[in-house]
Amino acid sequence: MENILEIKNLSKKYDSFELKNINIELPKGTIMGFIGENGAGKTTTIKSILNIINKDSGQIKIFGLDNKETKIKEDIGVVLDDSFLSEYLNPLDINKIMKNIYKNWDEKLYFKYLEDFKLSKEKISKEYSNGMKMKLKIAVALSHHPKLLILDEPTSGLDPVARNEILDIFQEFIQDEEHGIFVSSHITSDLEHIADYITFINDGEIIFTKTRDDLLENYGIVKCSEEQFKKIDKKDYIKYKKNRYEYDVLIENKYEFKKKYDISVIDKPTIEDIMLIYIKGEK
Repeated sequence: MENILEIKNLSKKYDSFELKNINIELPKGTIMGFIGENGAGKTTTIKSILNIINKDSGQIKIFGLDNKETKIKEDIGVVLDDSFLSEYLNPLDINKIMKNIYKNWDEKLYFKYLEDFKLSKEKISKEYSNGMKMKLKIAVALSHHPKLLILDEPTSGLDPVARNEILDIFQEFIQDEEHGIFVSSHITSDLEHIADYITFINDGEIIFTKTRDDLLENYGIVKCSEEQFKKIDKKDYIKYKKNRYEYDVLIENKYEFKKKYDISVIDKPTIEDIMLIYIKGEK
């Protein structure tokens, strides 16, 4: 399967933080969810992909080309916390600007998104709620017919109905097998609905890239007593968390685990559960 985005050995060092040898591959026709706690390196990675910040080392390719190539920008739709557009512009002003930036800017599609999202054309974006501002960013990102979407917390500040609406748009976008989406989000339940792959970053390092189905169907959280926990071989679990009355033990293959141990309580984890035990648990 051909990759729409490739990151090889990306590194970036700051005084108090370091991005260490990041390797990511996003196949065409798929969505990758990018997860991790605040300060883990998600935004630094995204800004490196977009060449907003200079990497120290490594290689980033988009559509098979170096990410510094100007011609690839036309085919990338971006939603960042900082939209780089003045809050004193209204959607009509933004349309005039974007027509002169993108060759494929689709005015008709843009105004359809404004109508669907119930966004006033005359109001300056400073007068919008946070959720409305996010919808405007998404409308702009989609209205020049990109092939790759790079999204940083695109459903942040949206109510559940609006979030589902946006997720439906992303799923429709990915029906074209030449498209791809790389999306960071703290709302991991959204990623459980739409992502094909999950990449987890912690303290500047990639912990894993797994398929969503692998994480949700094969991983498990064993609930057990201290006595039961002591009988589990260390190689058979990833990490554990000691609670007041029991242990939560994260395992990678619940089916193999059941064959080996007489422990009946194995919960199906969410992506958030897995992330939390990786971060807070012990080995």
